[in-house]
Amino acid sequence: MRRDAQCLATALHELDARQLRRAPRSVQGFAGSHDIALPIVAGRALVNFCSNDYLGLARHPRLIDAMRAAAHEFGVGSGAAHLVTGHSREHHALEEELAAFTGRERALLFSTGYMANLGVITALAERGDLVLGDRLNHASLIDAALLSGARHARYAHGDAQDAARHMDNERNTLIATDGVFSMDGDFAPLAELAQLANTRKAWLVVDD
Repeated sequence: MRRDAQCLATALHELDARQLRRAPRSVQGFAGSHDIALPIVAGRALVNFCSNDYLGLARHPRLIDAMRAAAHEFGVGSGAAHLVTGHSREHHALEEELAAFTGRERALLFSTGYMANLGVITALAERGDLVLGDRLNHASLIDAALLSGARHARYAHGDAQDAARHMDNERNTLIATDGVFSMDGDFAPLAELAQLANTRKAWLVVDD
């Protein structure tokens, strides 16, 4: 896009005409005292079908009390990354509990799923490698693949055989997929992808 105010105005007008221009909606409160699924927007109580708060824990009183107590003891921000200003004992305890709960050796917390995908994929793939992504992957997986500097190829949605056809024995390969695709609700063929990754000695990253 050219650096021109009129060009920007035209592009925004085209988005408006196609009903593709997004804008944040201010949530004034909630109709239920502890239910984030009932936000109040512009004075109206709405039903929220797009939240990731599947268990309704975001406004649970026990969690609110625990966060209040933690904020009183540790403050409301570290001031920098964990490796710079320190890793709090509460973060450490949570990571250990999550590792034990999932049966893994270690767990590492990120502040968002988007940052987790960027952190993991850019750590495992670099220029000269190959990242294979499902055609309907979440944008964070696509951005991570591009940021890594690796060659990025996309295979047909949910098709492990097509992923295999894109494999390159000369390159370190990472296969990236959603576990459950958020827009459609369908599942990735994880068993087939895991077998492919094991056979071809590739990484498999699942965003779940």
